[in-house]
Amino acid sequence: MDDTVTPGPDLTWDDNGAPRSRLFDDVYFSSEDGLAESRAVFLDGCHLPQAWNGRRRFCVAELGFGTGLNILALLDLWRRTRPPDGHLHIFSVEAHPISVGDATRALAPWPQISDIARLLLSRWPGRARGFHRLDLPELDATFDIAITDVAKALQAWSGPADAWFLDGFAPSRNPEMWRREVLNLVAARSAPGARLASFTVAGQVRRDLQDAGLEVERLPGFGRKRHRLEACVAGSSAPEPPKRRVAIIGAGIAGASLSRAFNALGAEVEVFDAEGPGAGASGGPAALVAPRLDAGLADQAALFAQAFARAARLYADIPGAVVSLGAVQHRVGPKDAARFSAIAGSDLFEPGCMIDTDIGLEIHAATVIEPASVFAAWLSPPTCVRVATVSWDHDSWKLVDPEGAEIARADVVCLAAGMDCARLSPGLPLTPVRGQASLALGATYSGATLFSAYVIPTREGVLFGATHDRDDTDARPRDADHIRNLDAVAAAMPELAEALRTHSLRPWTGIRATTRDYLPLAGEVAAEAPGRFVLGGLGSRGFTLAPLLADHIASLALSTPSPLPRSLAELVDPARFARRARRRGRPGQAPASALG
Repeated sequence: MDDTVTPGPDLTWDDNGAPRSRLFDDVYFSSEDGLAESRAVFLDGCHLPQAWNGRRRFCVAELGFGTGLNILALLDLWRRTRPPDGHLHIFSVEAHPISVGDATRALAPWPQISDIARLLLSRWPGRARGFHRLDLPELDATFDIAITDVAKALQAWSGPADAWFLDGFAPSRNPEMWRREVLNLVAARSAPGARLASFTVAGQVRRDLQDAGLEVERLPGFGRKRHRLEACVAGSSAPEPPKRRVAIIGAGIAGASLSRAFNALGAEVEVFDAEGPGAGASGGPAALVAPRLDAGLADQAALFAQAFARAARLYADIPGAVVSLGAVQHRVGPKDAARFSAIAGSDLFEPGCMIDTDIGLEIHAATVIEPASVFAAWLSPPTCVRVATVSWDHDSWKLVDPEGAEIARADVVCLAAGMDCARLSPGLPLTPVRGQASLALGATYSGATLFSAYVIPTREGVLFGATHDRDDTDARPRDADHIRNLDAVAAAMPELAEALRTHSLRPWTGIRATTRDYLPLAGEVAAEAPGRFVLGGLGSRGFTLAPLLADHIASLALSTPSPLPRSLAELVDPARFARRARRRGRPGQAPASALG
């Protein structure tokens, strides 16, 4: 996904207050009644709500998000007619996003949907390139939007859709949206029986859809338009699986994020942890949410940028979770000036999110959070028990305690227990890293600062450090590590270090799990039966990575579209190590020590 998003469509407004794109010299919707047009062309054209009757999950995809009017019409219909326990998934593509201010103005003429408009506008997508997930729990809906070129978005999306709104300006004005390649991808990302609707009946569009295997029909249009298009994919929708029982092992940030993600999709969730929420490496007094800075701006950078945006948005919605906003990454090496300049100019982040200064990189959306608040919001009280083994037994996964007694059964089991994941699934390529941070009780500090270490505010004082000792699993505190942490601060900020030395220091120690390629494990683990997943290897960035990767795993487990583009899903796939081993000529799964 190396395209560049155009900075915007440059709107003009007609005498009736309707927007028009200067870029494409075309209107966003009918000047007669845009909402009525959306309902007639897209909702009726896709046979909604009849198509979702009796369905617990339904997916609508759209080419051309524009003002969001089609999606608002869809959400209004969904809230009035959705089936019991139904969840709507929406996917839309927009290469030229408009601002929330312009969207507010464009949608003002329809007070009958103003409450849903306010809901969507409050979570309006930004301009950063890539995939963005917006939660609409009030409507039992999830909305993913791809800010990128349409073909690349469809190649990256996992799909499939049960209905399509094809609304990308007229083919004569925006031919890129209607290329044969794009329509072939639409067909490939469609479920059996999916229906498509569009305002255009251009001959080449009809022929390309027919060549892609769809049945196409031209019908009377709306308003001044003589015709509209409906199309259908052969086949009928597959029977839906029963509601899934999900067992999550681990109640740190990985387990809490999985609990939130699965609950949002309507699964039955139970969490197991021997010591309770945040007892392991996630249980510090504060955590910094910030992206890994990668000047290459390739897939790894995109993964961390998307995860950072998702995490910051979710934590902001938890009352009392945010301790402070903003961080400064100091320059510590000769290459940092060029690196920070490249990152600040990247469209992977929202405009103004990264500012390059004489001191270093200002990360305006970086967030210091209180982990305890996150656990309280995302976790029901976990079952406090140690899971000794996980195995497939006839038709479900069985969890067993150290005495051999059965704890629970589940259709899906998720390993989210840090280094303990390697015990429950031997062969996972995880390496322990011991870290000790120091909490200066009663000290105060504004914002967050990063260099070779970090300094962040907490409710009780200032947290700084941390040490990084690979292959060390001794979690007992060490007085010598306080000295190491103070020395690290003194190297960059000597006056602050002296001030911290005057306070009583409390240690916090955790054993983090990492991988040899420094990327997490998020996906299904090869096993005797499907349904075993892992979210691990998060290293020191668990609070940044876990929320998005949990969304991805829940989507995989419940067969709904993932928020991760395909290339990013491959980056974190646990099977990547086995694939590398095979390419090197090693048959089967290589031992953990050989992977990386």
